Amino acid sequence: MPNVPELRFPEFSGEWVEKRLGEIGKIEMCKRIFKYQTKSKGEIPFYKISTFGKQPDSFISKELFEEYKRKYPYPKKGDILISTSGSIGKTVVFDGNKAYYQDSNIVWINNLEKIILNKLLKYIYEKLNWAKYVENTTISRLYNDNLKKIKILIPPTLAEQQKIASFLSSIDEKIEFEKEKLKKIKEYKKGLLQKMFV
Repeated sequence: MPNVPELRFPEFSGEWVEKRLGEIGKIEMCKRIFKYQTKSKGEIPFYKISTFGKQPDSFISKELFEEYKRKYPYPKKGDILISTSGSIGKTVVFDGNKAYYQDSNIVWINNLEKIILNKLLKYIYEKLNWAKYVENTTISRLYNDNLKKIKILIPPTLAEQQKIASFLSSIDEKIEFEKEKLKKIKEYKKGLLQKMFV
């Protein structure tokens, strides 16, 4: 049967459904922030494409943040932010903390989760070959029109989506736990080396 994954939870059946990302929701972005509106220290982190998913090096005022958040599109907790230039296809799940993002370089789909859960969409993004959809002009870029046309296959029910997302999420938690364990072992080794060698 086409459009059925090789590995699947046994209680689910039926074909997966093909959808374009443009069918899931509207592509949104924050209002443009100009350089003169930013500072090196401040109240609200402003993430540019160079600091996306890292530590911010720019900030905007709380007043500007509140005004723009009220007047213009702003992500809701759980929305998946996507980089559309630089490291194209890099994703960050918006945690709901106060922050602002660099207009067309960082976008998200305003997903009402009627078709697909954000928790599962995150893993589908990880599997996508973003380079296929990029336009190579002077600077490689993923345009909104191309983003809308990207086709994905999704489980037909939210119940199956939830089960897959929960399973993959538990694996992510184990990976993070092991990373933390490895970090502590490396620190332990470093401490031993400092004490054992002059």
